[in-house]
Amino acid sequence: MSKIKAIKPYQLKNGETRYMFKIYMGVDRLTGIERSTTRRGFKKQKEAELAYNRMKFESNTGKYKKQQYKTYRDIYEQWIVHYKKTVEESTFDKTSGIFKNHILPAMGDYRIDKINYALCQQHVDEWVEKLIRFNMVKSYASKVIDYAIKLDYIQTNPFILVETPKKKVKRKHNNYYIREQLIDFLNAAKSEGKKKHYIFFRLLGFTGMRKSEALALTWKDIDFTHNTININKALGYSKETGLYVKSTKTGETRIIKVDKETMDVLKTWQAKQFQELQILGFEIKQSKQLLFSNTKNKHIYPTKTWDWVNNLRTKYDLEYISTHGFRHTHATLLTEAGASLVGTQQRLGHSGNDTTTTTYIHVTEKIKTETLEKFIEYMGY
Repeated sequence: MSKIKAIKPYQLKNGETRYMFKIYMGVDRLTGIERSTTRRGFKKQKEAELAYNRMKFESNTGKYKKQQYKTYRDIYEQWIVHYKKTVEESTFDKTSGIFKNHILPAMGDYRIDKINYALCQQHVDEWVEKLIRFNMVKSYASKVIDYAIKLDYIQTNPFILVETPKKKVKRKHNNYYIREQLIDFLNAAKSEGKKKHYIFFRLLGFTGMRKSEALALTWKDIDFTHNTININKALGYSKETGLYVKSTKTGETRIIKVDKETMDVLKTWQAKQFQELQILGFEIKQSKQLLFSNTKNKHIYPTKTWDWVNNLRTKYDLEYISTHGFRHTHATLLTEAGASLVGTQQRLGHSGNDTTTTTYIHVTEKIKTETLEKFIEYMGY
């Protein structure tokens, strides 16, 4: 005879005995409806008694939560709504793409409360084999589990226990040019007679600005009197809105000094561009006119610059670098030229990585000038 009357034995089809119980769990505070639940499948009466007493205790202390089955995809759909409010559109597009292409196909149908270390390790191993940035995929997959913990669907995050296997990665070619290679590339761009392409790559190589910053520049940002460029915005892209102007990557504005030769080339390009736009019937408003525009006098898609690089590289048998590689090139050449760390950081739009550079060292006009002078002297171009 059971010590707890609610616990009842029953027979399986094969004749084995199992135990079950139905337990009253009180009134739901939100709905006012009485709750009860049934548990079955216990092989021993003692196991049923322990489960009954545990649930009774949780009910009396307000710790019991009705079991709800949610899938990983269900939690993701909730998490992504909040995530979208915290990042830029372009970042949101990239993240949702990672989930759509890699994470949801692997984990989307799992019950969130059944996800364990073995499953997480299995999929991380698969991502390691297929993807270069597998750690980023793992990190995003883990964020949804963290969100499930906040919602009380799971107690711990098994991704914490996952070991990332070492993956042998083929050594890639350095994504920057040395001094002579940069000069060769710029000479090749100049010989093509496409002024826009030449000045674009000269700006990247001689200022270190991001291509998204260069493509967002207007002539109002160019100060020919003081030979400076005001970098205060960048070009972004999302599937929802297409191209749009946003703040710089760090959210900060920086004014950098530019050598006279580059400014003279810019001045020549401005005159040529305005002449071409007037012939095409465009109304020119200097304060809003883009330095680099397409045939419709609109923003150029950042991916288009890859074609510019690749065409020159192929035709003139030049070493490969990406458009972003020109930013790496400028940073590398500044270091070779002996520029100071703070001068380089200001020029590239990086914040200092310690208290000294972020709090106590201020980038003066002298530091800006010396940084540029060392670079130009080193380049001799």
